[in-house]
Amino acid sequence: MTNLTIKIGQTVFKNPVFVASGTFGYGTEINDLTDISALGAIITKSITLHPREGNPPPRTIETLGGMINSIGLANMGVDNYIRDMLPLYHQFPTKIIVNIAGSTMEEYLQVLKKFESVSSNITGYEINISCPNVKEGGMAFGVNADFTARLTEQLRSLTQRLLIVKLSPNVTDITQIGKAAQRAGADAVSAINTLVGMSIDSTTRKSNIYTTYGGLSGPAIKPVALACVHKLFLKLKIPVIGIGGITNVSDAIEFALAGAVAFQVGTANFRDPDIGRKIVYELDDYCTQNNLKYSDLKGQVIRYQ
Repeated sequence: MTNLTIKIGQTVFKNPVFVASGTFGYGTEINDLTDISALGAIITKSITLHPREGNPPPRTIETLGGMINSIGLANMGVDNYIRDMLPLYHQFPTKIIVNIAGSTMEEYLQVLKKFESVSSNITGYEINISCPNVKEGGMAFGVNADFTARLTEQLRSLTQRLLIVKLSPNVTDITQIGKAAQRAGADAVSAINTLVGMSIDSTTRKSNIYTTYGGLSGPAIKPVALACVHKLFLKLKIPVIGIGGITNVSDAIEFALAGAVAFQVGTANFRDPDIGRKIVYELDDYCTQNNLKYSDLKGQVIRYQ
């Protein structure tokens, strides 16, 4: 195979194909549907301080070119996760990155402290900063550069593991948020989280999502995601991990050309849980046929002058 290895911080991954948080469970549920050892990394669903049942149904709806979800961070909570899931990762065939979410800075810090207090082979953390900061009137951490910097700095002080900050597109200038994370010590940023979306049943006039608004993902958001990745690539010194609408190897190559060091397959996993593995092998074929290393693609989009 072509050498597809990439490096983020001090961590080497066997390839740039990750699966996105919220689309692959805890990483242990899909063994019968794909060969997870082929993946560069699995990013878990968001883990919070306390267990969460999530939002009432309906909380997912298919849209043209994507889907809207309002799952509400349903998860077992950090204590149960440490007890029940971490032991399963000891001989896991790929790297695990734990996604962390919270409603206050203290919650984020407590979750990370709990992970750091036990022995495990998790590779690092992806921080979901699209959560509402309840102590600041519900404004999401990720729409304010100061919030992002303060949270990242505090988390950085607690761990030497890989620290990735997942950026929201629902901002005026995503590069300012990315710069704040970089200044505060993030090893990388991932972009993008979902866009705010809405769906209405024209017959009943009801919202198709219980919470009215949800997160839009899938191919429909790929152009937005590519633009965000490229803007961040031009402004940041730390790596950018691309997310948003990747369904095949061509999409993956576009993200690499835009500047992504790696990428996450998300919504496509619901249609085909084996899609990540397929993209790994298709990417290998593409690089072999074109006599390229994957790293040769990064940021090499040709722009009109």
